Amino acid sequence: MTSPPAPTVPADRYGTPAPWRRRVLVTACVAVVAAFLGWLVWTVLVHAAPPVDSELLSFEVVDEHEVVARVQVQLADDDVEATCLLRAFAEDHTVVGELSFTPEPDSQDRVEETIRTERRATSVESVGCTAEGQARPR
Repeated sequence: MTSPPAPTVPADRYGTPAPWRRRVLVTACVAVVAAFLGWLVWTVLVHAAPPVDSELLSFEVVDEHEVVARVQVQLADDDVEATCLLRAFAEDHTVVGELSFTPEPDSQDRVEETIRTERRATSVESVGCTAEGQARPR
């Protein structure tokens, strides 16, 4: 058994579709895809090289009220002014100390900072560093 032929629209009754409509639709689709790809490339390039990047290397609990943290901070340029934040936590996961500091451009990427705590800390977290125009800490 064969299927019936697909119904066709009578051209003499409804007219033929304008040939330019398909070209306009294809051109619009290409323009939207090109704009999206341009935005994607811009986003990757801007966020791939932040002005400042940081990483907690180690920490040492000195006593009940002091922790020393070693942080690696990489500045994109010497004139970048960054602010970094370190947090010290107690055994029950409460924050017992915070330190905000500005790394010096000539510090050779490694910074050692002392965090004063209200009681004994058991861990340190590097929240990260931010510079002007950088939305999230890194």
